[in-house]
Amino acid sequence: MRLVFADASGTVYDHPDYGALGRSGDLVTEILEDELIPLPEGATLVSLPGTRPVAVNLATGRMERVDEGDACAVGALLPQGYTRLLLPGYVKRAGAPPLPLFGYTAVVWKDDGFYVAAQRTDDPEKWNPANCDPDALEEGVRRLLAAYPENRLYKHLSHCALGYECLTASNTFLGRWEGAVPVSFACNAGCFGCISEQPEDSGFPAPQTRLKFRPTVDEIVEIMLEHLRGEDSIISFGQGCEGEPATQAPLIIEAIRRVRSVTKNGYININTNAGLSDHIRGIVDAGLDLMRVSTISAIEEHYNAYYRPRGYTLANVEKSLIYAESKGVYTSINYLVFPGVTDREEELEAMIEFARRTKLKLIQLRNLNIDPESYLQLIPPARGEILGMKQAIEILAAELPDVRIGSYTHVPPRRRAV
Repeated sequence: MRLVFADASGTVYDHPDYGALGRSGDLVTEILEDELIPLPEGATLVSLPGTRPVAVNLATGRMERVDEGDACAVGALLPQGYTRLLLPGYVKRAGAPPLPLFGYTAVVWKDDGFYVAAQRTDDPEKWNPANCDPDALEEGVRRLLAAYPENRLYKHLSHCALGYECLTASNTFLGRWEGAVPVSFACNAGCFGCISEQPEDSGFPAPQTRLKFRPTVDEIVEIMLEHLRGEDSIISFGQGCEGEPATQAPLIIEAIRRVRSVTKNGYININTNAGLSDHIRGIVDAGLDLMRVSTISAIEEHYNAYYRPRGYTLANVEKSLIYAESKGVYTSINYLVFPGVTDREEELEAMIEFARRTKLKLIQLRNLNIDPESYLQLIPPARGEILGMKQAIEILAAELPDVRIGSYTHVPPRRRAV
């Protein structure tokens, strides 16, 4: 397998004299054959500015930094349904700024094609960008903006769908699968890798802009009723373009009650950090069907370093999950994973016990979008063995046989009684 690199213009090449390497945390390592799959449809190759590739010199068998000209490392950005096993093999150049907030995956050239160090962990079909027809999307945007000309949420989501190419926002206009209903501009966490709001001195440009207004219950209900026409449709509070939805619990509770007085169709979901336990209790009691809780670790020191919670603890998160599950809500976690960290022995042990205590139904593996160096400097150092992401996924599946391992929100295998 040959090194893939890019020049200053972003043109990608393979190098006949160097073999590719990957990274697990800050450790440069070999890439095993069983860690590679062909570059999935919908994946994107990107250069890593300010880096130098690290590779194996095929003539000497030695690991080297590739200093030829302006060569920089290349990574792949994976579509939904695929979990990264290794980072690209690289080192930062002196004075290089943090990398943009994306999930970079090791990519190689092998057998006349690109391969990535990744594993398919869910069916990618629904979240393949190729299945979002741009003409149908534009027509859906025109139709719903005309039908609801005063609804500011539809106007906001039209930018998310057409500008950011957000698939959840796009689904809202296509009337299919999981759709979005953002409600909050505020958050009770200061996530280090927040994609919608960053301090000016963070060095990370936020790739999305946050919702800037407080919607009305009428605006929320219009979107919910429009989307929940299908039997298996999901409408979700808590999107990348907003803060923590539970900070707007009164809006959500009233909207759910009004919607459920009209239709029992579909599923109402919240993507949340679940720190506001009392607010989550009210939302659950209003008629919530699904809850996905974002987390990066079940170790408090690690969790706090990344999420920077304001006025809540990991114990509140666990309390919320336990209460929701006890009321029949289909609970899952949005597990932000990172090679060399998630696969640490102590991290796996803590997460397995957390899943058992909360009776999780689904673990959604999501590649953490972050500058690797900044993240590794932020969190506690490894205390135990690093097992590798492939083995970590196998351990989760073996130790939690009743928990589905996937990559995105699913409807329950059967509906709960109402």
